[in-house]
Amino acid sequence: MSSVLTIRGGVPLTGRVSVRGAKNLVPKAMVAALLGNEPSILRNVPEIKDVEVVTSLLQLHGVTVVKDAVTGDLTLDPKAAKTASSAAIDAHAGDSRIPILLCGPLIHAIGEAFIPDLGGCKIGDRPIDYHLNVLRQFGAVVEKRPGGIHISAPKGLQGAKITLPYPSVGATEQVLLSATRAEGITELIGAATEPEIVDLIAVLQKMGAIINIQTDRTIRIEGVRELGGYNHKALSDRNEAASWASAALVTKGDIFVEGASQRDMMTFLNTYRKIGGGMDIQEDGIRFFHPGGKLNPLVLETDVHPGFMTDWQQPLVVALTQAEGVSIVHETVYENRFGFTEALIRMGANIQVHRECLGSIPCRFGQRNFLHSAVISGPAQLTGADIDVPDLRGGFSHLIAALAATGTSRVTGIDIINRGYERFTDKLAGLGADFDFTTDDASVSA
Repeated sequence: MSSVLTIRGGVPLTGRVSVRGAKNLVPKAMVAALLGNEPSILRNVPEIKDVEVVTSLLQLHGVTVVKDAVTGDLTLDPKAAKTASSAAIDAHAGDSRIPILLCGPLIHAIGEAFIPDLGGCKIGDRPIDYHLNVLRQFGAVVEKRPGGIHISAPKGLQGAKITLPYPSVGATEQVLLSATRAEGITELIGAATEPEIVDLIAVLQKMGAIINIQTDRTIRIEGVRELGGYNHKALSDRNEAASWASAALVTKGDIFVEGASQRDMMTFLNTYRKIGGGMDIQEDGIRFFHPGGKLNPLVLETDVHPGFMTDWQQPLVVALTQAEGVSIVHETVYENRFGFTEALIRMGANIQVHRECLGSIPCRFGQRNFLHSAVISGPAQLTGADIDVPDLRGGFSHLIAALAATGTSRVTGIDIINRGYERFTDKLAGLGADFDFTTDDASVSA
């Protein structure tokens, strides 16, 4: 089923939105339930596509998943875990990369795992090599088979000393989910330490895992024979919160984001203030608004936590098209994340992308022919255009550009946005956006 948003821009977004559990935590916490010998309860779960995908994958593997009709809380019972057919896994996984994280828990639960060929957003290679290398170091046997990869561990997973060449979030999650029930001690050097990683560690600790976060990105895990269940409220999605913050700035609006956490967004908040955005930080959320006057250009580099997160970059680039002067953005996490700027340029933005590292230090993409730096000159008058969404954050960025533009935009491929933004069309309608939402069998106006 194809969906199209027809957006009539120029209307400031004003009102209140609620942000629930983080896309980068909730699916991983659901996978962690496979490690337990009793049910787990996950609260603050958003209604997003990634949750649907993991629910289907867990159910295929015998996990009972029950959703509370009132609260949306999930109860996950892994007692009947079993092997699933490769065809069924492939059919339910779609283009999600989540299945790679089921490997360790499935090996502990049933002795093997099958991972179909994986898709994902088109923002860079995002290779699964890190994951497979990690599993091999735990003693897993990795075999390429038609349609995917079969992974087993005849002697069980064994603790290991693992050094990551880059603090990959996914590889760190793989280590955590594999090491908690591995025999012996695992030491992970070069780990990612994002808030979502810390929250996953909290989930595993509730289940009975022994995990210490040490200095210099080192995590030490003492394997245990069994884990129980957990009862956990997922941390709020700081990436969705930052996206709505940028939407308020770009459309000259005023949005209170319920659930936005100052603690997890400090780097973003500093940058938002530098560009000239207004904010009011409260206990239950943060109000983001355009205070009037000019926005300021800036020089920005993305980085792993506690740096400026790559997922914040794309929506903020749209805001920088409205700043007075020249801004420079150096992307150091994903090599092809500026593909979304092509649509912005067609809408009237003045953006040049470069292969050089236009930042304070050379990054791993330097001299490798990747367009990973951008120079943005503003302010630019954006006009409506036809846009096809390339990836999750880029897609939301296109939406807020269309909402700020003069004229009408027609946005296709918006189903990608459902992967990480809960009920985003309902939220846009509640903020006063002027649009029509059309599918093959329905049409909704707001």
